[in-house]
Amino acid sequence: MYPLFTAFVTGMASLAVELAASRLLGAYFGTSNLVWATIIGLILLYLTAGYFLGGRWADRDPRPFTLYRIVAWAGLAVALVPVAARPLLYRAASAFDNLRLGVLAGSFFAVLVLLVVPVTLLGMVSPFVIRIATRKASETGRVAGRVYAVSTLGSFVGTFLPDLVLVPFIGTRRTFLLLGLVLTLTALGGLWAARRRAIWHYAWMPLLILALWVGWAAGPLKRTAGQIYETESAYNYIQVLQRGNYRYLRLNEGQGIHSIYHPTRLAYYGTWMCFLAGPFFNPPPTTPAAVHRVAVVGLAAGTVARQVTAAFGAIPIDGYEIDPAILAVGRRYFGLDALPNLHAFAEDGRVGLRRSPYRYDLIVVDAYRPPYIPWHLTTREFFQIARQHLTPRGVVAVNVGAPPGDFRLANALAATLRAVFPSVHAMRVPRTFNLVLYATAQPTDWDNLRANLAALRERPDTPALLLKSLTLAADHPVSLDTSQGEVFTDDRAPVALLTDSMVLRFVLHDDVLHDEGGVRR
Repeated sequence: MYPLFTAFVTGMASLAVELAASRLLGAYFGTSNLVWATIIGLILLYLTAGYFLGGRWADRDPRPFTLYRIVAWAGLAVALVPVAARPLLYRAASAFDNLRLGVLAGSFFAVLVLLVVPVTLLGMVSPFVIRIATRKASETGRVAGRVYAVSTLGSFVGTFLPDLVLVPFIGTRRTFLLLGLVLTLTALGGLWAARRRAIWHYAWMPLLILALWVGWAAGPLKRTAGQIYETESAYNYIQVLQRGNYRYLRLNEGQGIHSIYHPTRLAYYGTWMCFLAGPFFNPPPTTPAAVHRVAVVGLAAGTVARQVTAAFGAIPIDGYEIDPAILAVGRRYFGLDALPNLHAFAEDGRVGLRRSPYRYDLIVVDAYRPPYIPWHLTTREFFQIARQHLTPRGVVAVNVGAPPGDFRLANALAATLRAVFPSVHAMRVPRTFNLVLYATAQPTDWDNLRANLAALRERPDTPALLLKSLTLAADHPVSLDTSQGEVFTDDRAPVALLTDSMVLRFVLHDDVLHDEGGVRR
C-alpha cells in the first residue's frame, strides 16, 4: 500500500514541479507559448529518461530500500532547484532590463538544465513501484494499471496545487521547498519500513529544507532598482517600482509597463492616453460631454481610468481585471481608491462585458501581456459582444503590438474589427512598438478627428490631457491593409502563432532589442 502512496506523491510532484518551474521562469522570461513549449518538452524528455533508467535499475535491484533512496534524493534535488537557479535568475533579470539576448537565452536554458536531476529521478519511481508490487507475471498488467492510475491521480492534484494554492499563498521558492519536503518525508517513511537504521543517513535532508525555508526563502524574488513591492498571484508575478515621483506596475518578466502613477501628472505619452481620442472620430461637434460611460477591459492598476476621469469628468467607468491581486496593488500604490466613479470587477473582460447591462461610448481593450493579447479578446465574436454594448456613437479602442515594419497582427485585428464595424482607424504610439486601433459604431474618418481637435483647441475648458491625446492620434496615423489580415474567430484565432513569428523575425533581424527612449509596453 505504501508504494502506491509513493506513486501518488511522486506523480503529484512531477506535475507540480513542471508548473512551479513555469512560475519560476515566468517572472524572468515571461509566459509566452515558446517558454511553455520549452518547459513542457524538456520535462517530458527528462521523464522519458527516468522511465527508461528506472525500469533497468528496478530489474537489477528491486528493493524498497533502493526505491526510497531515489525518492529522497529526488526531494532534495527539487528543493535545491530555486537555490541553484537564484544567481542565474538574477543575471537573467539584469539581462532582460538591458535586453541582452545572449545572456538571457543562456540563463533560460541553464535553469531548465537544473531540472534534469529531480525530474529524471521522479520518473524512475513508477517503474520501481511496478517491479516491487508485481509478485508474479500474470498480475503484471493489473499492477501496472493500478500504479499508473494512482500516479496519474497524483498528477491531477499536482496540476492545480501550485497555481491555485501554493504559489499565491507561499510563493514559488517555498513551493519547491514544500514539494521537496513532502518527497523526503515520504522517503523517510518508506526507509523506516524497509531498513530502519538507514533513516538516520537521510534525516538531514528535511532538516536542510526546513533551514532553507526559514533562513533563505524569505528574500525578494527580484532585486530591481527602485522596487518597493512584489508578490505572486494565481496569475502573475507582480512588481511595483518607484523612480522619483513615478510608480510603475510590471508583471512577470517586466517587459512592459502596465500602469503608471504620479500624484499630480497624468500625461505619460504612452498607449493609455491615446485611447482617449476614440470618441472624437465621430462627426463634429464632439465634446467631452458626449462621453457618458466607459468600459476598460484590462484595467491593471487604473492608469486609463484616471485619465478617462481627467478628460471626461467623473463618469461611470466599469473596469475588468482578471487578477484580483493587481486590483489590490492598484488600491495600495496607484490611487484606485481615489476614483469613486470606477467600478472594478475581478473577472475576465469578455465575461464581464457580456454580462454588463450598460452601453458605452468608449470600450478600451488593453488586456495586453507583452507580447501577447489573449486570443479570446481578438475574435469577431468578442467584438460583436463589444458592439452590442456600444451607444450609436460608441468606439472600441484596442492596443496591439507591432514591431517596425511588421503589421501582420495589426492587419489581422483590423480585418476582424472591419468584419463587425463600419470604420477602423489606426495610429502608432510614438517611441513604442504599439498601435491603437479605433473601431467606430458608425461610419467615420480621420477628418472628423482633426475637425474635433481644431474645435476643442478653441475651447478654454478643454482638458490639456485630452488635447495632447487627440494631437498624438492626429499626428501619427497608420494605414493598415485589411485585405492582408485573417479574420479571427472563436474557432480559429492563431494570435500566439502570429505573435511568435513576429518576435522571432524581429529578434533575428536586429542585433539587440531597443526602444527609442519611450515606455515599452
